[in-house]
Amino acid sequence: MKDYEIKYNEWLNNPIFDKETKEELESIKGNEAEIEDRFYKDLEFGTAGLRGIIGIGTNRMNKYTVTKATQGLANYIIKKGGQDRGVAIAYDCRIMSEEFSMETALCLNANGIKTYRFDSLRPTPELSYAVRELGCIAGIVITASHNPPEYNGYKVYWDDGAQIVEPIDKEIINEVNNITDFGTIKKMDYDEAVKKGLFNTIGEEIDDKYIAELKKLVVHSDIIKEMQKDIKIVYTPLHGTGGKLVKRILKEIGFENVYVVKEQEEGDGHFPTVSYPNPEDPKAFVLALDLAKKVDADIVLANDPDADRFGIYVKDTASNEYIQFNGNMSGNLVAEYVLSQKKAKGELPENGAIIKTIVSSNMTDAIAKEYGVKLFSTLTGFKNIAKIIKNFEEENSYKCLFAYEESYGCIIGTHARDKDGIVAVMTTCEAVAYYKKQGLTLWNQMNKMYEKYGYYKEKQMSITLKGADGAEQIKKMMENMRNNPASEIAGLKVRTFGDYQKQEITSIENNEKQSTGLPKSNVLYFDLDKKAWVCVRPSGTEPKIKFYMGVCGKTMADANKELAELENAVKEMAEQAKK
Repeated sequence: MKDYEIKYNEWLNNPIFDKETKEELESIKGNEAEIEDRFYKDLEFGTAGLRGIIGIGTNRMNKYTVTKATQGLANYIIKKGGQDRGVAIAYDCRIMSEEFSMETALCLNANGIKTYRFDSLRPTPELSYAVRELGCIAGIVITASHNPPEYNGYKVYWDDGAQIVEPIDKEIINEVNNITDFGTIKKMDYDEAVKKGLFNTIGEEIDDKYIAELKKLVVHSDIIKEMQKDIKIVYTPLHGTGGKLVKRILKEIGFENVYVVKEQEEGDGHFPTVSYPNPEDPKAFVLALDLAKKVDADIVLANDPDADRFGIYVKDTASNEYIQFNGNMSGNLVAEYVLSQKKAKGELPENGAIIKTIVSSNMTDAIAKEYGVKLFSTLTGFKNIAKIIKNFEEENSYKCLFAYEESYGCIIGTHARDKDGIVAVMTTCEAVAYYKKQGLTLWNQMNKMYEKYGYYKEKQMSITLKGADGAEQIKKMMENMRNNPASEIAGLKVRTFGDYQKQEITSIENNEKQSTGLPKSNVLYFDLDKKAWVCVRPSGTEPKIKFYMGVCGKTMADANKELAELENAVKEMAEQAKK
């Protein structure tokens, strides 16, 4: 009998698992492929926590795998003596999110750990804020971010309000992996937990404080008041958590003409109007763009379901069409706005810094140079950005003015330690008002930035390879590219080859090596001639291998041509790596 069959039979017969669990398992009896997929491995608690398809099995998101992770975290918190500091818990609109958050809280309570659980749906950035505001040792948010409806997830934050990083992540992972018997997971009754003061409910009082922090980041409240009657904003939370707070902050800072997409306003984990609730996907904007055309909106904005990401379309008055900005464009636009306005008001500190990830646009480097601020680059994942912000504060060295990653996430200020789609929407709307007063749309402003800095264009492509075979194939592709690095891509010479697993960057010309200065990560980076580049890594949350690329052209046509050529070459490189 194969390992996955043994595990399947154990779940089917073990009295720990309830009737509903066994009924679901009975329904797949004889379906070997389904049984294998559900039980061929344990759903891995990685550095980003858990993420997987909802269902019964060791490789699924269910109350057993969720409370196993929670018990491991509880054991770690107790070892650190942090049970009295408590854990903040938030959840999004997804199927089972509310139930998983309750199971999580009661498991922690059963271990003598206080919890502060939000009374209803809340955005991930507000959870990050709440951890520090409440002085908690940790935070948990139940979300699968922008994944398809069948997914859910479980993200862990530490006392700095950021997702767990080394060495804490590995120490927690060890505690989770040490739990091999589901019978050792502690449980507690809700009424008993409340009576003992272990289960605490939070809500509007945290909203008020969070909103107050956002308001401090408004630069031109006078211009908003002057222009707000002329600004029309269309917004969609994509059935997620962003709607309530976005409507509130825009109203309170002075915007009157905010149109929310009614069909997507309420939380709904089935995402009935979108197949993929991701603001990177143009299909997610269909209803919002219809509304924008009806009301003649200046800007169209969307958050993903947990409201840490944001996407935008902007009106081009010349063509009367709406143009999508990718994460690099919106990130650079906000960076330019924040830095230029701080400089104009004499508020640009001498120790100012901006942070990006290594797969984000190199236009950011040019913006940092223009305003004399220090640029820091780090690995993908906002937790790595948060770690730099924490170091700034501990060392009293730099002040983070703005940070972003190309995957549609940024933060202005340091009120949270994760990307914040709520503050991103707020600041982008402020920028709309400011530039409209100058007679410019955001698309006009983006073109001014291209003329100023160069026509930087980027693209990302992913290859999805599901299941055990897919994971093996991704591993093989990375090994092939690592062991046989390209010396030329799309006719452009590779200047340096970065292997972040080995933590070294090698000059192709003279074979000199230097340190990446970053933690180990399964990432390959090819720095090419003409300011072009390619980066490859496996996704940490989905069964994908991701290829990122960028160019800098002399004109838009030139940049588009170079990017198309580079993309074709990267596709060939990926095919070769499969062999």
